[in-house]
Amino acid sequence: MLPLQVDATGGGPLAIVVTFLLVAAFYAVTLHLAATFFIGDVQSQRAAYVAPAPALASLLLQQWGLRGFGPLSPSLAAGVSILAILAADAIAISYVYRLKWSSAIPLTLLHFGFAAILGVALNNIFGLL
Repeated sequence: MLPLQVDATGGGPLAIVVTFLLVAAFYAVTLHLAATFFIGDVQSQRAAYVAPAPALASLLLQQWGLRGFGPLSPSLAAGVSILAILAADAIAISYVYRLKWSSAIPLTLLHFGFAAILGVALNNIFGLL
């Protein structure tokens, strides 16, 4: 029988799937806000199509920023991870929104700003991190 709840210190496949879905939903909301601000009236489904790319990249690369990677210090590895996540986000935004790079890169940076501000605000409210 599968447990319906996962211990906060536990883990397992259910915790990974739920974490991925929550991160993807967070990225979808912040991207839709950024795209509405940058482009104007856009469909919210496009943000939902883009969101899995940065969510997957951030979940796969999160350990680099915590422990470092090879000769890289943790802070340098975190910077490399952030650049990789931004690259995945920019590629997905360019493809889904059908934007040229000259428009996709500012939208990606705006998305990063919205996600950072909302992430800090939610962390201050809920104190999860």
